[in-house]
Amino acid sequence: MKNNLRKNLLVYGVTDRHWLNGRSLAGCVEESIKGGVSFIQLREKNLDREAVRKEAFEIKEICSSFNVPFVIDDDVVLAKEVGADGVHVGQKDMECIEARKILGNDKIIGVTAASVEKALAAERNGADYIGCGAAFPTGSKSDAVVISHDVYRSICSTVKIPVVAIGGITASNVEQLKGSGICGVAVISAVYGAPDIMAAAVELKEKCIRVFCKP
Repeated sequence: MKNNLRKNLLVYGVTDRHWLNGRSLAGCVEESIKGGVSFIQLREKNLDREAVRKEAFEIKEICSSFNVPFVIDDDVVLAKEVGADGVHVGQKDMECIEARKILGNDKIIGVTAASVEKALAAERNGADYIGCGAAFPTGSKSDAVVISHDVYRSICSTVKIPVVAIGGITASNVEQLKGSGICGVAVISAVYGAPDIMAAAVELKEKCIRVFCKP
């Protein structure tokens, strides 16, 4: 999975059951992948662990069938238990270096970092990619602080690992991130909040290709 990581990070889907509206999470994930989401993070903040575990096995199977990397938010132990492709940890979660000891060198570890200093520290400690935001105002995280696109450029020009932008990104504003150095975008409501998840993913991927993959 690591061999094509930069390419897979182009359209990074972060799950959020707030947007399900009666639909199954697994079904929404499958629709998003069919539309072009190329990386999945299972993010559950208000579900008991056994329910998350069951969900993780289900989504892992879907991702595997499409050869899409699957990581779990925060829970390194659960990621190891279900055989996920990796984990994403925030600044207040387990240290990257400790996560690497638990998961081993073949797993993907993403780290949240919103400054050059934190991004460099994550890279030194073994992170495979950086999640950086918020790119725009967002309702998905109440304490998110918008960072300037100059900060994106500084981080991307300093670290060697891929950087993904997150926070308030939509098909309508993604072009504003052109030239920032990021390799892709992580989204929640832009895909999973859409009435037609597959169509939303198709539109976002097409725009991301134009913004990040063409000269």
